[in-house]
Amino acid sequence: MTKHIDKQSTEKSAFKKVWNVSEFARRYRLDAREENRLLKLLGPFASEQELLMNATRTPIFR
Repeated sequence: MTKHIDKQSTEKSAFKKVWNVSEFARRYRLDAREENRLLKLLGPFASEQELLMNATRTPIFR
């Protein structure tokens, strides 16, 4: 059985954006140690919210 999906109903619903953890680490310039920690904690894929809440970047001082 098929069901018609209304375009307006899909635009209003909030889908979670899922990231590859390695891509996220590369985009946010995380070091390899932090990338490995996130991989152990969350697995190879995680939502954007989970990654942003758990990622930490070491400060770069001059």
